[in-house]
Amino acid sequence: MEGLSFFPKEASTFAPRTDAVFFTLLGLSAFMTLAVAFLLVYFCTRYRRGSKARHGGRVSKLIDLEFEAGWSLIPLFIFLFLFTWAAGQEFTLFYPPKDALEISVVGKQWMWKTEHPGGQREINALHIPIGRPIKLDMVSQDTIHSFYVPAFRVKHDVVPGRDNEMWFEAKEPGAYRLFCAEFCGTDHSRMIGTITAMPPEDYARWLDAQPTGETLVAEGRRLYHELGCSGCHEAGGSVRAPPLHGLYGGPVPLEGGAVVTADERYVRDSILRPKSQVAAGYKPIMPSFQGSIDEGELQALQAWIRSIGDGGKEG
Repeated sequence: MEGLSFFPKEASTFAPRTDAVFFTLLGLSAFMTLAVAFLLVYFCTRYRRGSKARHGGRVSKLIDLEFEAGWSLIPLFIFLFLFTWAAGQEFTLFYPPKDALEISVVGKQWMWKTEHPGGQREINALHIPIGRPIKLDMVSQDTIHSFYVPAFRVKHDVVPGRDNEMWFEAKEPGAYRLFCAEFCGTDHSRMIGTITAMPPEDYARWLDAQPTGETLVAEGRRLYHELGCSGCHEAGGSVRAPPLHGLYGGPVPLEGGAVVTADERYVRDSILRPKSQVAAGYKPIMPSFQGSIDEGELQALQAWIRSIGDGGKEG
């Protein structure tokens, strides 16, 4: 387990870049603080009452203007440089690589529930391979949580009613602390866990040794039939509804002429608030499942619909 130290270990590919921005900003702040403190002490000493320094007269307006312009523009350019540098790194967090290993995460008071693609489940723990991007599909069961791994320099709020995702890539084997960094209730301080980064071959052996349950896609397919979705969305159904095979990722014409993309948000809204975006050519008769299914079940349904999004073939 990662021990106590002055600064967390750099255990992900993001960590060195994040630390570079942090220490650059810290260094510039320290330099400016010391410079202002030195000038303050210098001028207070040199121009104190009774000193022999010349107190009268003033410099020209041109020198005043040059000084004021330099004092304003130099910090502005430094700020723009830091902003561009840091923002460029932050934007990469929103675009996980296509070959990332997708793991489902449910945050609830007061635990983290994780599920691997093969159906292996963990509570307050997550095993991952090093050297491979890991994408976390996260939802909250109740209130706002925040998935925070100091050694990876990644933190993302998990907001209820939204699909949240983040990604990282561990570069060193080890066990690293996982925290909830958003106050979420009485036992917030106990909502902690461990992320274990392993060489790929060790991770494969660990997966093989774990009991496998129903995969997220299989659970979604089961719910799809149990909730009666197949009675409307399958060919020959009793009610005419949009087909779901091949839907995900494609354009969806809506009543009124608008066109949206069938992404995670569209699927979520179609299940919980079906009348908010009605597909063109269909009646707004689908019932809302708000309150009938929890976030974990919703996540499974989304995984199932996503898996049949490629030409109607399961993934």
